[in-house]
Amino acid sequence: MNNNSFDIVILGGGMVGLSVAHQLRKNTIAGKILIIDKESKLGIHSSGRNSGVLHAGIYYKPNTLKASVCVSGAKRLIEWIKANNLAINQCGKVIVPQTKELDPQLDVLFRRGVSNGAKVEMWDEKQLLDFLPQARSSSGRALWSPNTSVVNPKSIIECLEYELQTNNVSILKDQIGVKFFPEDNRLQLKNNENIYYTHLINCAGLQADKICHKFNIGLDYKIIPFKGSYWKLKKGSPIKIPTNLYPVPDLNVPFLGIHFTPNADKDPIINIGPTASFSWGRENYKGYNGLEVINSFKNICFLAKLYESNSNGFRKYVHEQAFLNSKSLFLRSAKLLIPSLKSEYIEPSEKVGIRAQLFDNKKKIIVNDFLCLEGKDSTHVLNAISPAFTASFSLADLIIKKANLI
Repeated sequence: MNNNSFDIVILGGGMVGLSVAHQLRKNTIAGKILIIDKESKLGIHSSGRNSGVLHAGIYYKPNTLKASVCVSGAKRLIEWIKANNLAINQCGKVIVPQTKELDPQLDVLFRRGVSNGAKVEMWDEKQLLDFLPQARSSSGRALWSPNTSVVNPKSIIECLEYELQTNNVSILKDQIGVKFFPEDNRLQLKNNENIYYTHLINCAGLQADKICHKFNIGLDYKIIPFKGSYWKLKKGSPIKIPTNLYPVPDLNVPFLGIHFTPNADKDPIINIGPTASFSWGRENYKGYNGLEVINSFKNICFLAKLYESNSNGFRKYVHEQAFLNSKSLFLRSAKLLIPSLKSEYIEPSEKVGIRAQLFDNKKKIIVNDFLCLEGKDSTHVLNAISPAFTASFSLADLIIKKANLI
């Protein structure tokens, strides 16, 4: 094996890619490991821009991949965070129904949480208001998740990167435009240098489907980006929220609705969001890219077909969440949880992220679970959305097993 040959090449230096490298090295599964990222700094996309909430495993249908890795993954990540003295706010989560019709969904979430191994409690109105006097439950009931936490994603990415580099994992950054030659297990860097691998693992997040297609697999799948923008409570606001406060979600679509989230370091900043609006580009945090806008029209046509067929409740999503970039609509949604919230209490947050939501072109449906596809000496991780960050270490084990590396 020469200097340009590696046992494992991982594409994407976000949380999933780093966690795969972490588990490969920890379990001495591979010798030479290389992580390749197209950016000059790791974690500047989905991994570094997510809400920071470590989920407790309540939302996911039993026997799904998400359900199988969320609880164990959260526990392992929290242990690692504490061992590295990183910030964590173990503040729990309260879920309330916005309308009386949604109250039965609390029972569904409770059963799912119990089945998945999460700790959950059903609260009455007195318990809710004793803890959150400003909150509202349409039915008087609420679900309490004591094991939900909030972390700082960027600090975790930085610490994990440092740990891997000190354990002889190579990381190449600023590698936009990599070319792939799967027939001879080779890729070419932007300086035309060839890299050879025994096995390649695609953890490229927002770009994972495009890379997957270069290996001529997963051609029926495409990622459509959804932008998540936030507001935050102004300093001096009379609204006091010591925990995560979430609405009951529509379990047919993978968006959790507008919620309130404290920071990892327990400062008084409370972020409110995210929205889940259509994004004109996979990395469109600010402004627009002309080519991406043109490509986005194809996505609009696809989504229009989903709307007409009401696939997976997509029409309900459009009616309730797609246009929450409007401050008035956003505020109306947030006030369902905190009725005393006023426009003058909130201001735009600098936090914004883009969700790499996977769709099945052939079946015309939203893909709700994680998905790993196998190619020639390659494994492709698609739909690594929430709770991928939470479950990262356990998800990494699942990916490694799928790749037949253990």
